[in-house]
Amino acid sequence: MPKANELKQGTAIEINGEPYVVKHIDVRNPTSRGATTLYKVRFTHMKTKQKLDETFKSDDMLKAADCSRCNVQFSYQDGDTYYFMNSETYDQYALAADDLEGQTLYLTDGLEGIIMLLMDDAPLGIQLPTTVNLQIVETPPSMKGSSATKRTKTAKLTTGLEVQIPEYIESGEIIKVNTETGDFTSRA
Repeated sequence: MPKANELKQGTAIEINGEPYVVKHIDVRNPTSRGATTLYKVRFTHMKTKQKLDETFKSDDMLKAADCSRCNVQFSYQDGDTYYFMNSETYDQYALAADDLEGQTLYLTDGLEGIIMLLMDDAPLGIQLPTTVNLQIVETPPSMKGSSATKRTKTAKLTTGLEVQIPEYIESGEIIKVNTETGDFTSRA
């Protein structure tokens, strides 16, 4: 049974006997003394795709949804459908772009470490690895001596994602990006 502060995007939770998956988490840290951190969570129903917003305190206990998980690898995209392959049984799973809301910008061919959520052998969604390696396609040129400052510049990655990177990193380099926050973490 996970606590609210342990939730991640893609986690499957049961609310009022219905299965939901976490789509977005907004952490609110109050400034008054003695106040607890609040987690405003947007869920999507696993079957009907309806959205649900709930607010939890950090120590609230939640019930994990009864669904199976398996390791998959991203295979390819065909239109608005994304295909994944089970790493052990080689079964194929297809998910629509709507089911992968916000996660498609982190998918590259052959990406491993993805966990597929299944209910009655039907794919419901994925949990991405914490970080992924992506290549920089386009960014302004680096400046000599810029490693001493904390200034950043915008970089466009192979998947279309745009992140802020330090000024000393150049086009063509591969970087690690946090899939939960969308932020640059380090060079790969």
